[in-house]
Amino acid sequence: PKCAAGQRFLSHTGWAEASGASMLLIPIGLAGVVLFSSAATRPPRASPKCAAEAMPPVLYAPGTRASYAGNLAGFLVDLHEAKATFNFCGGMMFQLALSDKLHSHLSAVSSRGASDAQQPVLHDAGKRRMQQLAGYDKTGAADNARVFHGREVRQVHSAAGGMGMVLQLSLAGEEEDAEGWTKKELSGYDGWGHDSSRKWNLAREADAFRAKWGAQAVTLQHRFYLHVDAQDNLWLSAEDGCEGYLAAAPPARPKVFGLF
Repeated sequence: PKCAAGQRFLSHTGWAEASGASMLLIPIGLAGVVLFSSAATRPPRASPKCAAEAMPPVLYAPGTRASYAGNLAGFLVDLHEAKATFNFCGGMMFQLALSDKLHSHLSAVSSRGASDAQQPVLHDAGKRRMQQLAGYDKTGAADNARVFHGREVRQVHSAAGGMGMVLQLSLAGEEEDAEGWTKKELSGYDGWGHDSSRKWNLAREADAFRAKWGAQAVTLQHRFYLHVDAQDNLWLSAEDGCEGYLAAAPPARPKVFGLF
């Protein structure tokens, strides 16, 4: 089977079906695979899933990230294509979205394997703030590995998570990204300060931003980095200290006679 344009199979984990139960095969180094079997985690059908169709619950588990064997670029690409969500501030669900340029960059890095020098860096649990990273400085610089350019984007009605919020990461550096930070976002960046003192919506001036998210979208640029906690959960953290962990969105509350 083929995926539709813009979709691809979630290729780093394998699903099989036997005796009515789903089995997840997770490769662990060169020793083989670890097998989990549960009807509760069975996907709707046994054939491979296109990434945009559904987010397998197992992708949110820390053990699944380990199955990528250090290929964090591939994991981020799969999270993007599955419209994965991060839980910020105790319940604000943001969909992770990569710009087309960053998606292409990370896909290329992933294809070269976990040893590639441009693989994203996953910082340890002791790095709870960007200011704790080696060589930290108050600039707008990003290298697409240790630190990323990004934005919080609100009032996006199609966003996964049901709250209209997206965290967009884009490509920084010499290669121009039409969806990346604008000149004003770069020159005026002060993401170490409190949101209330910063200038919002500079990205609205960019045609690519409005085309993707709509003229109504509310946005603010941030630098982001990735780290884990003591339980090995994946966190995406902004320079100002606001952060969220990879988590499935809670189920939508059923409407009662269309009133709620």
